Amino acid sequence: MNVINGRVWLFRFWLGIGILLRPPACPGQQAETPEKPKSEEAAPQPPADDKRTELNLLGKTEVQAGESRRNENIVFNLIDNNALKELNSRLGTSATVTSEFLPEFRYFGTEFGNKPSAPMRLDPVQQSRDFHGGIYFTHDNSIFRARSFFQVGGVRPAHENDYGFAAGLGLWRGAHLAVTGSGQNVRGSVNGNVLVPLASERTPLTADPAAYRLIQKWLDAYPKLAPNRTDIDPRALNINSPQSIDTDASTLRLDQDLGSHDHLFLRHAFTNQKVTAFEFVAGQNPDTNTKSHGARATWNHVFDPKSFIDFTVDFNRVHSLLVPEPNSVGPQVSIGTSYQSLGPNGSIPIDRRVNRFRYATLYRRQLGNHSFSAGAEWDRDQDNGREASSDRGNYYFRSDFGRDAITNFRLGTPSRYSIGIGEGNRGFRWWEQQYFAGDVWKVRSDFTLNAGLRYQPVTGPSEVNHLTDVPFDCDCNTLAPQFGFAWQLPSAGVIRAGYGLQYGGIYPQTLQQLRWDPPEFLKVEAQAPALLNPLANTYLGPGARHTQFDVPRNLESPYTHEYSFSWDPLPGRRWDIRLSYIGSRTHKLFMIWFLNRAVPVPGIPQTTATINARRPDPRYFELRAARNASNAYFDAARVDLKAPAWHGLTLDASYWFSKAIDTGSTYSNIAAGDDARQGYSQSQNLVTQDLKGPSVFDQSHAAIVRFQYAIPSARNHLLRRAAGGWRISGVFLAKSGLPFTVISGSDAPGYGNVDGTYGDRPNLLDPKILGRTIGNPETSQSLLPRSAFSLIQPTDSRGSLGFNTFRRGGIRNMNAALARSWPLRSEASLTFRAESINFFNTPQFAEPSPDLSSPAFGKITNTLNDGRSFQLTLQVQF
Repeated sequence: MNVINGRVWLFRFWLGIGILLRPPACPGQQAETPEKPKSEEAAPQPPADDKRTELNLLGKTEVQAGESRRNENIVFNLIDNNALKELNSRLGTSATVTSEFLPEFRYFGTEFGNKPSAPMRLDPVQQSRDFHGGIYFTHDNSIFRARSFFQVGGVRPAHENDYGFAAGLGLWRGAHLAVTGSGQNVRGSVNGNVLVPLASERTPLTADPAAYRLIQKWLDAYPKLAPNRTDIDPRALNINSPQSIDTDASTLRLDQDLGSHDHLFLRHAFTNQKVTAFEFVAGQNPDTNTKSHGARATWNHVFDPKSFIDFTVDFNRVHSLLVPEPNSVGPQVSIGTSYQSLGPNGSIPIDRRVNRFRYATLYRRQLGNHSFSAGAEWDRDQDNGREASSDRGNYYFRSDFGRDAITNFRLGTPSRYSIGIGEGNRGFRWWEQQYFAGDVWKVRSDFTLNAGLRYQPVTGPSEVNHLTDVPFDCDCNTLAPQFGFAWQLPSAGVIRAGYGLQYGGIYPQTLQQLRWDPPEFLKVEAQAPALLNPLANTYLGPGARHTQFDVPRNLESPYTHEYSFSWDPLPGRRWDIRLSYIGSRTHKLFMIWFLNRAVPVPGIPQTTATINARRPDPRYFELRAARNASNAYFDAARVDLKAPAWHGLTLDASYWFSKAIDTGSTYSNIAAGDDARQGYSQSQNLVTQDLKGPSVFDQSHAAIVRFQYAIPSARNHLLRRAAGGWRISGVFLAKSGLPFTVISGSDAPGYGNVDGTYGDRPNLLDPKILGRTIGNPETSQSLLPRSAFSLIQPTDSRGSLGFNTFRRGGIRNMNAALARSWPLRSEASLTFRAESINFFNTPQFAEPSPDLSSPAFGKITNTLNDGRSFQLTLQVQF
């Protein structure tokens, strides 16, 4: 799945805009709950696949959602589903009720607050013959920002400008044209903390002149500044680095009536984003350029007021280019967690071009008390381009050989080296398809049933140049029934319940890892290698030993049983309350199992240097096997309350108590890239038992409160002109902290089991500390003492400490906004809006260093959110 960076473009782009061409939405609307079509509608109309039409620039603003601005020091790739995972790992999820499952929607993951995917189509927009539209401009400046918690010195100059327009005009008879354009320019400095060498550690220790020069080059990649946050860590440096983001987007839409029964809707959309990333250390992050083109046409035929049919064709192209910045050192260099790694990571560079040709039809008919729907979609996907897997090489310096990671780095004695050799350019082709049918039956005035069936077989890709054979054929057993009901009880409210079997699909990136298998590509590694010639003793000819990626022919699509129950005891009353239960049981989630690990062999010392000699199958180093290996369990109880309007004040609140558990990976795991190490077991046996624990986004408690207050007009003329018409709105979000795992930090003797795979955990000596929340930098080390753990021995298969047994600090965030509109001439109006993100400047602390071998173990050195900021918006609508 290709995702243009939702956090940098879509999410932040609409930040603070509100609604351009109509008043802001009431804050009582629930941001977490997807909008559902009403089954009671007389004339069935399918819901839009995009709630934001050309002349309605409503975005989910951070003020509405309760989120604080993301700390831009937390970086993730701008492709695949990293945006979703970053939100889950930073903020957690929202327990969300879906009581009516309709077959045309795909609900996989919606219980966690994700929007269901809708049928591919274009909906009609409200048309006017007159020229109408609006313009807006939003400015965010560093002079309005507060320092983040760890920041040294004042806030560096920075600004962000968001601007755009929307316009519509009736053309010839039956035709309406709508155009939008927008831009975002971000300039300024990113502030964050990194661990850097001390002055006494800036000189290599090796006596070899060539090795000395190489290590010195790597040391010089760190900023030549002394640590300035020694209160949190002797090596902590708070630093600023420039970053720029430029985004341009446009849409062009034409609606044409072809008669009283036929309508044609055409749309073209383009987005271009360029990110010159911040670099606290040379080459830390890749520079990114993403371009997206999309063209869609929908023909709509209305048989009568109660039935219609749609036919839609769509073409979308996304080009993602991620490259190392010019000052990068070349390979990725990891020094345990003692210093900031030199990068970027091993998946860079990426030059991916994805073309998608889509065809869909949707039929809906109202017949008596029944509302029938049926449809299908066929997608032809083309994934072209070059993707890397350690092509630049990776050096790993760990605590090993009786020394710490820093000393090994300065001596030039890596624990491991890996590199990919060959060409990763491929062209994959595959089909996606789905079919659905359903009925909403109004049995009687107080009771409605709905039922449906989806079928979405998953077929495997082929490589057009015959360079990679993908053995996967088809997961064709994907029938998904769903049903629900709504029952209005006499004087007891309304009960709604629903159940749906939902399939997640198989990601192309999961299957395409086979591009890194021989004979066209060779991924090799060396344990305890020589620094300057790490592959000196490694055979690279035909039949060479290599890391193998394995995708089984019988791989299956993950699926979930999702169900919910809700009770509205006071329908139609001034007070509105809803009590809900949400649950899901998800099976066959993706994981990568790291097999062929080294085992104890009599007569061979169990050291890092002998790992490859102790692997059972001499043909391979690691055998990375994609498997349907994890299950997940989710249960939540939720209460939603909406108070009646009172003297211009509206208020609503939600609270949910939830538990999310899995056995190694979550619903968003694609078993590729960074996800491959999401479920990192300590040995290759009993993986799911070893990794069973709270999900990475598990939060026991969460609450959100939203309000809006319209300041009443005063009797005094001057006061009425000054204060009347202003609206104050805000949202407060509070959540429990997310879990994290303490790790040994090294696989070497004295730290781990020396099986060649990083991820060992220590033994627990003090059970009383289990379950603690580590959320304050001043107390983190006392709450998570090193003395509570002991490192495992080489003959131990695993440590006794569980997975995700501690929690970082929780979330407390308040966003607020002040807005007013003034009428201009005719139907034009001017709106001013001022928003504050993180109004009380409350830090959300990152987890403490979980690496037991690191000098920084137990210390909190970063935040996940920025300090308080203000942004101002002007918008004109006409």
